Amino acid sequence: MLKEPSRKKTYIFLVYILLALVTFIAYERLRHNDFVSYDDELYVTKNPHVYGGITRESVIWAFTTPHGDTSYWQPLTWLSHMLDCHLFGLRAPWHHFTSLLFHIANTLLLFWILKNTTGAFWRSVFVAAVFALHPLRVESVAWVAGRKDVLSGFFWMLTITAYILYAKRPCIKRYLLVVVALCLGLMAKPVVVTLPFVLLLLDYWPLGRFQWKTKGRPEDLSQLESAKVTCQRQPLWWLLVEKIPLFILAGVLSLLTYIVVQDVGARVEYLSLKLRIGNALVSYVSYIVKTFYPVHLAAFYPYRPDGWPLWQLIVCFTILVVVSAAVIYFGRRRRYLMVGWLWYLGTLVPVIGLIQAGSQAMADRYSYLPMIGLLIIISWGAAELTEARRYREIVLATVMVSATLALAVGTWLQVGYWQNSITLFEHAVAVTRDNYLAHNNLGVELNRQGKVNKAIEHYAEAVRIWPAGKVALTNLAQLLIWKGRIDEVVGYYREYLQEEPKDHQIHKQLADTLVLQAESISRGGFEPSYLAKSKLDEAVKHYRQALRVKPDFAEARSNLRHAQTLRDRLDKVK
Repeated sequence: MLKEPSRKKTYIFLVYILLALVTFIAYERLRHNDFVSYDDELYVTKNPHVYGGITRESVIWAFTTPHGDTSYWQPLTWLSHMLDCHLFGLRAPWHHFTSLLFHIANTLLLFWILKNTTGAFWRSVFVAAVFALHPLRVESVAWVAGRKDVLSGFFWMLTITAYILYAKRPCIKRYLLVVVALCLGLMAKPVVVTLPFVLLLLDYWPLGRFQWKTKGRPEDLSQLESAKVTCQRQPLWWLLVEKIPLFILAGVLSLLTYIVVQDVGARVEYLSLKLRIGNALVSYVSYIVKTFYPVHLAAFYPYRPDGWPLWQLIVCFTILVVVSAAVIYFGRRRRYLMVGWLWYLGTLVPVIGLIQAGSQAMADRYSYLPMIGLLIIISWGAAELTEARRYREIVLATVMVSATLALAVGTWLQVGYWQNSITLFEHAVAVTRDNYLAHNNLGVELNRQGKVNKAIEHYAEAVRIWPAGKVALTNLAQLLIWKGRIDEVVGYYREYLQEEPKDHQIHKQLADTLVLQAESISRGGFEPSYLAKSKLDEAVKHYRQALRVKPDFAEARSNLRHAQTLRDRLDKVK
């Protein structure tokens, strides 16, 4: 017969095994999944620095390429992709398996952190299980380009683990472990910049490192079981001082990221500050809704071009204010409320869209770490609310098992949508409204499969939704020209230039198309020659406009000379 401590250790070990096993089963369909045409080409399949594996040149590139089309300085993320390619080539299932291993590791570390700092075993199990199995996690795990989320999450958990050991027995060696782990996390994804703030929250609860000057503070009802970590209390000023190096590291990378994001923002549709603030309010509430009701999840959520209705903004603002007020009022005796809510609000700040870093309104991957704060509130709150109820253990166990099973099924289904680019973007089109990126990317894949007419339909829909979207317009124009529908291309280009009159590339492409029309008219001999000349006159005008915007546009200058030569020939014939 096992002694009590040994039996408890056995239970804990079995929980670790069970968490890993159910997570693996929920994501089992990843073995059938391929790369998708949504940044996977940029990160892996068409990036020669990556798919060649780990070499001296590729490692130097990873550390010396702070931005570009990938937006951020993330050398560890690059190295992880290179290592996968070095070991497995471009066999997609193995790349997915690596991401899954990181996600499982994050789940087990999260369980360890909560269990050892709060002593609340089953509440910690629930938070870890929901974190592991929630469908909102699928994008970070099933998307190869989402490796940065699970990798940065891994170092996030390691940093907190190192900090717990430091808080238990402060010394310079343990503090240096915290610094190193934080640096590694920052080198995986800049979102880790909020971690020093979270460490300060953990000082408040559950570590209890705050030393209050005033006596008679309300008793904390957060910890109903004894924790294994006991920490020496410190004044607030000392807790802030000891984190100065961490805040400096995070601040430097934040500044670098802000500069890069400004450059990225210049390459996407600019969104007004008013629209971004409104979207941030709605997104904060939307992530909460999706936590409880994870349906209609998509790889890309577009902004609403006309913004959000005023009533919806008022409702979302009211919800956030009311919840914050309730947390402040009740959180004095229940510190988990304050920590969970500030964890959620604070860790979403870098990705909530106030600083524009892309054209997405929100993304499932952005909730990877922030949702932990909400889960803490849910788990500890449910335990406290049912404390005096009859059959409490049975009810809580039934709810926990039912919830995790339902989430596991939802995750299993969601993984299937990431099987390939067609299934991914067809699903996005089905569950979102006016999703121009999904229509464009679906058109790309249909064109690759030779389904040109269907590809044209999706490109045209993307252009209808966003007339200023140049990528979809260019894709549509190429296929229409190939199909001989040149007049339609001219119409689309003219409509685009009404929105973006200074786009030198489209001025040049429209001019090229007009020259093509003129040459077709001249060869046919059925149309009056003045029609061909009028096309060339308009082409010359657009070439010159392109050169006014970009004087060193060599291709436009060369094509201008060609158009002028054709026009001179028509004048001689006339």
